[in-house]
Amino acid sequence: METATSSVPLHHRIRHLLFRLPMLTEFLIRHFTFVTLKEYYLSLFFFNSGLFPLTIDLDRDTSIHLWIPTHRNHRRIPLLLIHGFGGNSKWQWQKQIVSLSKSFDLYIPDLIFFGRSTTLSSDRSVEFQAQCFVETMRRLGVDKYAVCGISYGGFVAFRMADMAVKEVEKLVILTAGVCMTDKQKKEMVEREERDVIEILLPQKGEDLMELLRRSMHRPPRWVPAFLLRDFIEVMYKDNRNERVDMLNELLVNGASADSLPVLTQETLLIWGNQDNVFPTYLAHQLNSHLGKKSRLEIVKDAGHACQLENPDSVNYLIENFLLESN
Repeated sequence: METATSSVPLHHRIRHLLFRLPMLTEFLIRHFTFVTLKEYYLSLFFFNSGLFPLTIDLDRDTSIHLWIPTHRNHRRIPLLLIHGFGGNSKWQWQKQIVSLSKSFDLYIPDLIFFGRSTTLSSDRSVEFQAQCFVETMRRLGVDKYAVCGISYGGFVAFRMADMAVKEVEKLVILTAGVCMTDKQKKEMVEREERDVIEILLPQKGEDLMELLRRSMHRPPRWVPAFLLRDFIEVMYKDNRNERVDMLNELLVNGASADSLPVLTQETLLIWGNQDNVFPTYLAHQLNSHLGKKSRLEIVKDAGHACQLENPDSVNYLIENFLLESN
């Protein structure tokens, strides 16, 4: 029997295919770019590392998305890893998963307005993020755990340690200028020739390249323009206004060294010796503020993204610190 398709002349079928080809190409470009494919790959990587994704509704307004252990091992220390502004949880902690999952039960959330964590609340403070993560761990039934945060995530981790003293047993902070004075914040903003927000929340390829140069000791010399555009589209387009508010809240209204508490937990500070975002003098400043319970480790040949540039050293330091005396 002759089908309806076979009755259509070949040249008409070719013309129809060519007509639809641009639409198909646009669909593939939009849904299967390098960055989206890397997203899928990282999800599979997290799955294969014994983690699975979960979203917890804290209330009608706020939901926290995070990766949690597929099987809880109560002999292991639960470790909460909090990422910074440069992406989401999967991109920033990808080089820690294999190493740290051997010794710890990992909990890896997306910051609110990053990844899949959302809120309708108007609160943009570090304290709000910290409160949400403390409540998330309580909902999961994890009553004792360690916290590790990098950059903005370090600010959140510090606040968690202060507000949940009984739950947070140890703290690791990577390259976070938690102890900046108001004067230092002002000087940091004023010495920039461009708006800090344009660099930290890039909208153009050259801004993203500048962010890479600031964040890494050995940044790539060249990145294809289409990859830069793709990364900005996937990582920085959504929730931009809310993230701008978060940065303004941190730089303008956030706590300074004058009002910063001295924590009771043992704390490890890890800093890249070539950090151009929060220079190492801020590491020594925070270490001095925290006193005897604090320890500072400087990682050689690494910038602000030290967990990606020198993961072996960072992973070793975190593991040794958290496992000692346990």
